[in-house]
Amino acid sequence: MKISNYLCLGALALGTLASCHKDISATNPGKASSTTGVEYNTEKGMQVSSFKGIPAGPGLVFIEGGRTVLGTQEEDVTLSHDNIERTVTIASFYMDEAEVANIHWLEYLHFIRTDSAEEFYKSALPDTTVWARDLSFNDPYVTYYLRYPGFRFFPVVGVSWLQANDYCTWRTAKVNEKLAGSESSGSGKKGGLFSRRKKGTAAEGTAAAATDSKNQVSIENGNTLPNYRLPTEAEWEYAALALIGTQEVGNENQEEKRIYPWDGRTTRNAYGRKQGQFLANFKRGRGDYAGIAGSLNDGAMITEQVYAYPPNDYGLYNMAGNVNEWVQDVYRPLSYQDVEDLNPFRRNGVLDPADKYDKKGYQSLIDDKVRVYKGGSWRDVAYWLSPGTRRFMAQDSATATIGFRCAMINAGSNK
Repeated sequence: MKISNYLCLGALALGTLASCHKDISATNPGKASSTTGVEYNTEKGMQVSSFKGIPAGPGLVFIEGGRTVLGTQEEDVTLSHDNIERTVTIASFYMDEAEVANIHWLEYLHFIRTDSAEEFYKSALPDTTVWARDLSFNDPYVTYYLRYPGFRFFPVVGVSWLQANDYCTWRTAKVNEKLAGSESSGSGKKGGLFSRRKKGTAAEGTAAAATDSKNQVSIENGNTLPNYRLPTEAEWEYAALALIGTQEVGNENQEEKRIYPWDGRTTRNAYGRKQGQFLANFKRGRGDYAGIAGSLNDGAMITEQVYAYPPNDYGLYNMAGNVNEWVQDVYRPLSYQDVEDLNPFRRNGVLDPADKYDKKGYQSLIDDKVRVYKGGSWRDVAYWLSPGTRRFMAQDSATATIGFRCAMINAGSNK
């Protein structure tokens, strides 16, 4: 035991801890309680596991939070007025550096086909018919886009908001199973995380694994990651703008804005050997998806690989273009004025109720089952590349232009 720890124990006995409190932290809680003096990890004391900080989450990038101005950075050409500028603070969090790709979804399907009910496996299959168009010959993508090896690192599409949420639940359990050093389920039976059952969802199969004492997997032990989840709309917009790249050291003012996830007012690279090339995959104009043969610019008639374009200043790829991305929030046009200014988030059943919108009379598309998506896609014009733009769709619907990425809380930190 370190001398400082002996001194602290002595101070505890005397009822004075002021001299040694500076040595106490989450990773060094001391040998005994600072309020009762009872020693930890003894027969009568509480078990306090060693903790070295949050484990590294595969695929995640740290996003340092702070004060920012969210909202439309470009002219509101749709006249929706649903994302007016306002100042908010976003807590630090983690986000996938790239969109979830076909290979990741195939891995998901592989495991749940082994572990889960056949009904759930079928419910997790992407809707590949989203590529089918009555007046366009996209038929080959229906068969090949998801499963052909050449498309492995293209973003998965045809996935609904509900399916994306199930994937986040499964990914949390799978990553934490690996961190626990166990390839078997918490119950010790074969079948991995999800035992075969007649009915159920991915969420039902993870509860036991997250709390099983035999494998010592629990929140208190600190040997698991927090839940992977969809980012909130505010988190997504904040991470996409990446204004950390415009800050001067020691200057607390945010003096520059961005229309897109990069500097400047254009969609082209202004510097270096790639000067003039587009910085995202989007539709340049009517009938123009990629440029002309011999000089293809964004190089992608449909989607492109998830690492195909330069990352923004947080190290995130394709936060504009390629595919739109689902976020957690329910859509409401008044979210900008209703939600709080610290970690804003719009959930069901709070203010602005759905019965105010005449969906039954076909005067509105808004209800409690429509979710926001952001970012623009290969099929969208440049206007939708601006992080402040927002659209919505039913949570059980899917298209060839919407994918997703995961996020995670920065647990154990107040920054």
